[in-house]
Amino acid sequence: MAEQNFKNHAKSVRGFHGVLFLMLLSLLGGSINFIAKATPDQMYLASLFCLLSVALILMTWYIRIFPLKAQDRAIRAEERLRYYLLAKKPMPEALRISQIIALRFASDQEYLALAQRALEENLSQKEIKAAIQNWKADHYRV
Repeated sequence: MAEQNFKNHAKSVRGFHGVLFLMLLSLLGGSINFIAKATPDQMYLASLFCLLSVALILMTWYIRIFPLKAQDRAIRAEERLRYYLLAKKPMPEALRISQIIALRFASDQEYLALAQRALEENLSQKEIKAAIQNWKADHYRV
């Protein structure tokens, strides 16, 4: 497996993020077209297709978001423990979840300094990741 870093850490699943997205957009476009061209006796079926396509898009969104939220909670718990072990004090409450998630890639040697910098400079997730010198890979992110 290639070494993970800022440039290659994002994970994209072609079937989910590409093919499924295009299929759902095609279904929505086709169903809207069907409604636009439907005769009065076809309107019920056309409405159902449109409703189904919107429902599938919403389902796909939530199928992606719910596990990420659960994983973010797990990352927050892991990083709070890591911070406590390194600093011998609780993690500052002012750190946002996005900052905590980005800090998980930092090595132990730069973790505390980068966490402090994130607090003081209000660094974004992207800025934190870009500032990491010794990348700690996370191959288990959904």
